[in-house]
Order: sequence, then structure tokens, then C-alpha cells
Amino acid sequence: MAPIGSLWGVPRQRQTKYILSAAAIAGLEVDLKPFEFGITNKSPEFVSKFPFAKIPTFEGEDGFILLEGASIARYVASLAPESGLLGNNIKDAALVDQWIHFAEHEINAYTDLVWQLVERFFPEKAYSENIHKTVFERQERSLSFLEQSLNLRDFIVTDKITLADIILAGVIQRAARVTLGAAERALYPNVFAYYARVAGDARIKDIFGVADFVEVPVAPKKEE
Repeated sequence: MAPIGSLWGVPRQRQTKYILSAAAIAGLEVDLKPFEFGITNKSPEFVSKFPFAKIPTFEGEDGFILLEGASIARYVASLAPESGLLGNNIKDAALVDQWIHFAEHEINAYTDLVWQLVERFFPEKAYSENIHKTVFERQERSLSFLEQSLNLRDFIVTDKITLADIILAGVIQRAARVTLGAAERALYPNVFAYYARVAGDARIKDIFGVADFVEVPVAPKKEE
């Protein structure tokens, strides 16, 4: 089968996992190009094609250019409607979109904020324990909602994996590498059983790779 297009991304990156997983379940091939941070994305050839100079980025065989992981994954899923990745009807599709937005904005956004705080990415390497606590509490609220929503359900929209499940699994994996240590994960048995079910699917297991979850949440670095 000829590839549907070329993808620039890093296999460990959650957004790249979305796209490769969608392609695998859809039965489509994507050509993952070699990529080196700070080199590939600063090359004139890359920037001329992708001016934002970030990954993941996609170029279809017809020259169609797309960026943002969830958008690329949705496009890939749409090429194989029989896969069920976008559900079985327009209501399913709306629910898939709902959960994608929820995953990105109500779970992953807080993971990224905590990581940036503890790594002191903000001006003057500032760290605020109060902000850290508030951001984490917001993520806890979102995870509690997801935990409740997964009660007696194997997947979040239909009776098989949709794109929403793939993206939720991606953000859960990321959170469990940053904000959710073993004690925190124990509070969400439905969420982590669900993660294992999705990420352990034979079609995408190798894409998700080893979980390598943290034992305790990341902590702020000491000021030098």
C-alpha cells in the first residue's frame, strides 16, 4: 500500500502516537520522516513548507499540508470511515470531538503547565507552589469526571476504539509520566484499566510503547 503522505514527528511524542495509531487502526500507511529537533525544523526546506516550524506536521501525497496532532489524526481517520475511528454516525462523531477537546484542554493542558512550572520555564525561573496546587486540583477534577464516565464502559464513545480513545490514552500516558505517581494513579482504577485496554491493543501496542510511569509526581528543581 502506498503511503497517504509524509509525517514529521517523534515516536515518543503523544501527538505523533495519535497519528500513527489512527493510521494503524485505519489500515493506512504514513511515511514517518527522520527528524532531529533544532536541525530538521530549522532547515530552510522545512520552514518553507511548515512556517510554524513545529511538529507533528503532515504533507499528503497530493500536497495537502496540515499541522497539530489531533487534526492530522482526525484527517487520517476520516480517510477510513469503515474503521469506526470517528464513530458510526454524526452524534458519535460529535462525542469523539468532545472527548478529544476534553483530553487536550482539561487533562493535558494541566500536565504541561505543571511540567513547565517544575522545570522553571517561566520568566526568572519562577515557581509557585500555590499555582502548582491549583493546576493539579483542576486536573484531578477532570480525571474524576473521566473515572466516573468510564464506569461500566470499555471505550468512551462506542463499543470499540475511536480516535477519542487514542487521544485520551495518549494524554493519560503523558500525565502518568509527570503529574500522576503510583498513589495518584490508584485513585483512578477505571482510567488506568481503560488506558491499559487502549494502549495494549495489538494494533497500536508498539506505537504506545513502554508506559514508564513515574513512581512519584515530578517535583520542582532546586534553584541554582
